[in-house]
Amino acid sequence: MRIAFFDSGLGGLTVLTAAMKKLPHEDFLFLADTLHVPYGTKAKEDVKAYIHQAMGIIMQEEVKAIVVACNTATSMAISDLRKAYPIPVIGMEPAVKPAVEINRASGKRILVLATPLTLKESKYKDLVRRVDSMHIVDSLPLPELVEHCEALNFDPEIMNAYFTKKFEAFDLNEYGTIVLGCTHYPFYKRILSDLLPDHIRIIDGSEGTVNRLIQVLSDQDLLSSSGSQDVKLLNSSQSAEYTQKMEKALSIYREIEG
Repeated sequence: MRIAFFDSGLGGLTVLTAAMKKLPHEDFLFLADTLHVPYGTKAKEDVKAYIHQAMGIIMQEEVKAIVVACNTATSMAISDLRKAYPIPVIGMEPAVKPAVEINRASGKRILVLATPLTLKESKYKDLVRRVDSMHIVDSLPLPELVEHCEALNFDPEIMNAYFTKKFEAFDLNEYGTIVLGCTHYPFYKRILSDLLPDHIRIIDGSEGTVNRLIQVLSDQDLLSSSGSQDVKLLNSSQSAEYTQKMEKALSIYREIEG
């Protein structure tokens, strides 16, 4: 049986890549909800409906766990999904807690980059309230970045101009860590690393999510010792062209990660 990963589009491939590094004997399924990408700029109730439709597609397959590889979808619906489905459902959240721990000694600020919908949700606000006792966490919505990623726009010149404009209101010398709070955003890690001051660390929630997945599978005796890392790619619009784009994006990101 496969481990399913789900996102509105290409972003969750970054989480899948992290899982493939740590789970060499598992087979995977990845569903992109291409009928409704992006989620992060849409109305909450609409997004909830799209998520449940996507889960219906996944549950027609033989899967033993689902990773909601999307911060927006997690913030919208993770509690409902865990109640609705009989298999483990793993969610994501921006890596604010580890960022605070990293920056505690230095006192440097943290900048969370995410979709507008993620940043508006109580789940995110509660997370920051819970862990940010020093009040060092700032947030920056990047609504266009998902669309850049979906278009496979990784041109350094174009994206440097985009990020430079977005960061112009911030004194980056005050920041020690940038949190990539959307699974599409790690595609830009290399570009951001080249653009940002050397002292800024860039982190995302993929590793913590995969560690949680491994713990849950282990606890329920669901880890495989015989799979071959076969990856089945699906999209809700059943587009062969988008499947090719997913294959290309997965290859690009695996090269970024080395």
